[in-house]
Amino acid sequence: MTSSIVTCLTWVGRGVAKSVPDKVQVDKEELKRLIKETSSSLKELEEEEKDVDQEEDVEMEGGATEMEGGATGGGDADDELAEFDLDNYDDDPEGSLLGNLASLTVYASNEDDPYITVKDDDEVAEDEREDFTIKPTDNLVIVGRAEEDCSILEVYIYNEEEKVQYVHHDLLLPAFPLALEWMNFDPGEDKPGNLVAIGSVTPGIDIWDLDVVDSLEPIVTLGSHKKKSSKKKKKASAPPRVCHTDAVLDLSWNRLVRNILASGSADHTVALWDLSQGTPVTTLTQHSDKVQTLEWHPFEAQSLLSGGFDKRIILYDCRSPEDTHKTWGLSGEVERVVWNQFSPFHFLASTEDGFVYNMDIRTDKPVFTLSAHPQAVTGLSLSSAVPGCLVTTSSDKMLKVWDIQDNKPALLLQREMKMGGLTCAQCCPDSPFVFAMGGEKDSLRVWDVMDSGNTALRTRFEGRPRPEIPTQPSSVVTSSDQPEM
Repeated sequence: MTSSIVTCLTWVGRGVAKSVPDKVQVDKEELKRLIKETSSSLKELEEEEKDVDQEEDVEMEGGATEMEGGATGGGDADDELAEFDLDNYDDDPEGSLLGNLASLTVYASNEDDPYITVKDDDEVAEDEREDFTIKPTDNLVIVGRAEEDCSILEVYIYNEEEKVQYVHHDLLLPAFPLALEWMNFDPGEDKPGNLVAIGSVTPGIDIWDLDVVDSLEPIVTLGSHKKKSSKKKKKASAPPRVCHTDAVLDLSWNRLVRNILASGSADHTVALWDLSQGTPVTTLTQHSDKVQTLEWHPFEAQSLLSGGFDKRIILYDCRSPEDTHKTWGLSGEVERVVWNQFSPFHFLASTEDGFVYNMDIRTDKPVFTLSAHPQAVTGLSLSSAVPGCLVTTSSDKMLKVWDIQDNKPALLLQREMKMGGLTCAQCCPDSPFVFAMGGEKDSLRVWDVMDSGNTALRTRFEGRPRPEIPTQPSSVVTSSDQPEM
């Protein structure tokens, strides 16, 4: 059985996605460009790996011998493409790799596919059109999944009313996914979009359009996917680094200043990106180890939380982050941080040793400390509409539901989800008791905790007042408006 793990997920609210997503059609020139770029990228990656291997060999040998520079170019990419005879691929579709790639075109209907002679009947075609159409009552669940030999981005349809869940479409990813963040800022459009940013084991951040099916590449990549060797000595005159040099572990989009995206990396830094320019604004270097988690404040555009392997949480005022930040030390490596949208001075943090902390930014000590699980708390999610309802998931395979109202945490439900170790969890933005979670097996699970039949849950939460969450108008900050950071 093929091993598969869901490493990250995020929701898309109802009514956001296009009812009928666009389909990509790839012509000869586009295929030629993609093959050429892929060939060049593979060469660069091979050369980087050889360079790193050579550096390690030199280090192991005590520097006795100096290795000569890595691999040669191996010929121009155009020479490699010559064997496919791209100029004549239309005349000989069976004689080239490109012809085979072009034959993999996905048609919206079997009626349009010239290779299918037995056409769909009207009932089957109507069922396919209905499944492809995204309804106003549908949520999307975006899932990053890694298998033994590939990484995939899956776009699920979830309809609470109809109790329907299925994969609408998927995308093949170039690297193991570690973080997903939905956002509606499209740098190429004046109107809101439907995009997802993906952090992976490489330093680059890919942004994909969720309203386009069968995409072969992201609409933009922030930074570079090339990892830089930490063993190389830096020149004294080198400019300060702003792009990441190692894996991107978490992402957070600023919903109030829509063109700003924050990323946390294994290179110990937090980067702030201007999506309108596709460039980093600044790099925050207060952490001394990997930055595992971060989140913008829901109502204060300048406030950003981050947590790292250095067992610290840092709150930045991004108008002057070097001078204005506050730090808390916890018992273990920080797994997750999340703001409490019902109490703007408070946030929650979880650690790899199983604790959950409720913190007040006005004080130095936790409001309460909860021993939630015997292992790492990998998922930490508050209900989107019901105050005090908290769900935690853990590598111990358990999901737990807590009531933390009035700072008096009470365990109401615990259940083994039979998904192996749980890796992530997030509440649906439109349904306060529906949570999605990922695990080491059985892929994605979407569960309404009220379906557990637990009377304590219903007694505590069903009648609880649901306050209106304050909102502020969102904006876009231009380069000239950016603060000095």
